[in-house]
Amino acid sequence: MPVHVINFTGPINASTCGQLIDKASLAVKEDAPRLIVNIATMGGECSYGFTMYNFLLALPIPVHTHNLGTVESMGNIVFLAGQRRTACTHSKFLFHPFHWHLQGSVDHSRMSEYAMSLDYDLHLYAQIVAERTSNGKNALETEKYLTAAPRIINPEEAMHSGLITAIEDTEVHADFVCSCIYS
Repeated sequence: MPVHVINFTGPINASTCGQLIDKASLAVKEDAPRLIVNIATMGGECSYGFTMYNFLLALPIPVHTHNLGTVESMGNIVFLAGQRRTACTHSKFLFHPFHWHLQGSVDHSRMSEYAMSLDYDLHLYAQIVAERTSNGKNALETEKYLTAAPRIINPEEAMHSGLITAIEDTEVHADFVCSCIYS
């Protein structure tokens, strides 16, 4: 059975989350020996990023995530779902404060709910990063990056922090089953 590859080059939202679940489920259904998720994303919505992370962790096949060029914001959480994590030589990871877009008027109760959710997402994000990079030599200061001091991490720094295990080119083989998610 061939390896399945998902090239994820879009935002993290309801549509791309559903597509990832669909394409990863197909890999399992077709008895793929492993799944490679090549990622280039500027991030997106927290709820869908956490959903994608949890779904990829639950797959009964090995998942390899690879940074194609830039993995930003919630993309870091999706990326961390890989059992094997790699990055191209000329790539980066970006950690920065969360932001929400509010539409219309907001009452006090709703604003409190938003603040509570934002705080919870921040702590959940930091917890996942800590768990998945615990073997790194240099601990990441994730909460700092998410609240006050954005940080770009290059591949060498990613190796030392435990974000990745290797710096390497993207795997491309004629017999891979490839699909794309871009919007």
